[in-house]
Amino acid sequence: MNHNVFNEGKYMTLNEAAFMVDFVDSFGKYAGKIWAALNTNGSLTESKLMEKTGLTEKELYSAIGWLAKENKIYKETGDGSFRLGDTNLTTKIGNDAGIVWKILDMWGEVDVESISRLAKINENDVFCAVGWLVRERKLDGKTIEHNTNNFLFWLK
Repeated sequence: MNHNVFNEGKYMTLNEAAFMVDFVDSFGKYAGKIWAALNTNGSLTESKLMEKTGLTEKELYSAIGWLAKENKIYKETGDGSFRLGDTNLTTKIGNDAGIVWKILDMWGEVDVESISRLAKINENDVFCAVGWLVRERKLDGKTIEHNTNNFLFWLK
């Protein structure tokens, strides 16, 4: 027997619903970990942030996008480390978020690899843009396969 559930205005099977991710909750928690690590340790490189927080690269970049939208993270120009402060990432991440939004508006549900190819930006920049858009509550998505970092996104 195939059971359907209604979620975010869409009917889906229970199997599909099992792969849904609450991105606002998840990305918000990742951003909180980054904020806490920077608040405690000061300026940190990407590798040190991942080490101190236990986040993957994709989780880190989604959190950076979230924090940039909140104007809370600054990227040093010399060594590329991050610190708390008024962001200097608005232009880059905001522009990328606009491109990602347009792709999702045009294509509907799109995976990260396809967004990267269509937008001509690397996957870390896609995750920054997605973090920005999730903070604005403009996106939803799910994992494509159980226990993978392959995501499918769409506009809310």
